Parts: sequence; C-alpha cells; structure tokens
Amino acid sequence: MSDEQNQSARKPAWLKVKLPKGRVFKEVQHLIKDNGLVTVCEEAMCPNRGECWSHGTATFMACGDVCTRACGFCATRTAKPKPLDPEEPRKIAESVAHMKLNHAVVTMVTRDDLADGGAAHMAEIICRIRELSPQTVLEVLTSDFRGNEEALAMVMDAAPHIFNHNLETVERLSPMVRFRAKYRLSLHMLKRALEMAPGRVVTKSGIMLGLGETREEIERTMDDLREHGVTVLTMGQYLRPSPRHLPVIDYIRPEVFDELREVALGKGFRHVASGPLIRSSHHDAAFRPELDIMEAMNAYLASK
Repeated sequence: MSDEQNQSARKPAWLKVKLPKGRVFKEVQHLIKDNGLVTVCEEAMCPNRGECWSHGTATFMACGDVCTRACGFCATRTAKPKPLDPEEPRKIAESVAHMKLNHAVVTMVTRDDLADGGAAHMAEIICRIRELSPQTVLEVLTSDFRGNEEALAMVMDAAPHIFNHNLETVERLSPMVRFRAKYRLSLHMLKRALEMAPGRVVTKSGIMLGLGETREEIERTMDDLREHGVTVLTMGQYLRPSPRHLPVIDYIRPEVFDELREVALGKGFRHVASGPLIRSSHHDAAFRPELDIMEAMNAYLASK
C-alpha cells in the first residue's frame, strides 16, 4: 500500500479500543478460567476481546495453547506441546451451552507433532457441541494439517457449518509471514473441504493488511480464494504482538478497508468483514449460512 494510506510508527486513533469491563465480560472470563479453557481472544491478543466478551461471546482455542510452528505474526507460544486433554471437548461444549451461543467458533493451534494434526480431537469437539447445542452454528478455524486430506476428512465428516482456514497474507509475502506453511496448499485445502461436503458447508478465509502488500496483490488473493470456492472473507489490520514479530509496514485507513469490502463483494464473496479491527471471528454472528446450506446440513446429519 502507498504512503498516503498512512504508514506510521505509532498506532493511529482508529485502532484505539476501550478497556474490557462489565458484568457479562467478567462472567465469561470466570467461566473460561474455571473450566481451564483457552481462548484465541487472549492468546492472539485480539483487540476486540473486550467488546466480544462484554457481549457474551468468545472464540475457543482447542488442542492446547502451544503451537508447533512459529509464524512471524502470531503471539501464540511455540514449544513442544503437551498431550491433548481428553476433557477439552466436554469443557468447550458445556461452555458453549452455558453461554447460549448462536454461533460458536473453535480454532486450534497447529499440532504437527500429532499424526492427524489434531483432526480427530476437533471432530469430537464439533460433535459434543452439537449434542448440547443443536441450534448453534458451528465454525472451525483449522491448520492446514500439512496437506493430510484424511485428517481434513475427519473434520468435514463431523459436519461444521463453516470451515475457515486463513491465508493470512498475499502469496509473495507468505514465505515470510508463514514460513512453515504454503499459500497454494492452503488454497487446496479450502477447495478440498468444499468438495468433501458439497452443498452443506461454507468456506471462509482471512488476510491481514499492513505487511507491505500492494492493492493488486490483495485483489489477486481475492481472485485466488474465489477460484477455490471461498465465499466468506475477513480483512483486518496486522498489529505487531511484540518487537520480535514482523514489523507493521502500513496502517491502513478505515476508508480503504471499506473500498476493499466493496471490491470483494463485486468479485462474488457473499459476506465480507473488512476493517482495521476485524479478526477471523469478529462479529461472526452477523453471518449465517444460507437456508439451502442449513437444510442440506440437517439432511446430512439425519442420515448419519
């Protein structure tokens, strides 16, 4: 992006958020702590956690809180992970039910130490949530499973409504931003997820802006996602978690995000969340899969 799109060493005013507070926020905080759960809201230092928790919503992080990769943008700790917690699916499902969520999001750390990458564990979480909260829309945000399609099939057989896997950035910057992942592999996995659940799943992806990408590259990324069947897109500002992470190259103005949203809609995306503070699951409840997809999902579940 160009200099006129507000490159700056300091965060601009539009990135300032109010400190978390309120009764509901504290209730959610205690619920998560009491169940020994991890939320991406905290692990990723999400700027919206005050707003989301104050409205009684949260995105749960599964498979522990330690990742086996060390991406240049991510605040999640990297080390040798502990074994999976067999009680985690139950704890997450009970928390979703307690919070009475209309839309539950479960993301995961990358677990390259496991043969299936944590896929069976994610599938169990989906099933346990559905048992306790059958009306809840289920979204999963997964790793690339190192291209393991059998692992991907485990997740898709559990029947999430929305399958989310983030590209994170444009193709040119991907080796720097996600040096242990591959841009084209991520596109392939998004396409395969759609093919494994024809007519009964929505695929979704997201990118961060402000890492030095150009407008042309952003639009090319949109085209790549559409060519692979993705219909939901998120775009947000990259914020540096610490001095050891990749630097912010540009702070993108809100009106540019608005322009990009219109461009994406013009390319055929059905839902686009685009703004400086947008993250993968911010305001997810504003989007609900189309009726035909929901009906196909119900028919699939009835046949199992």
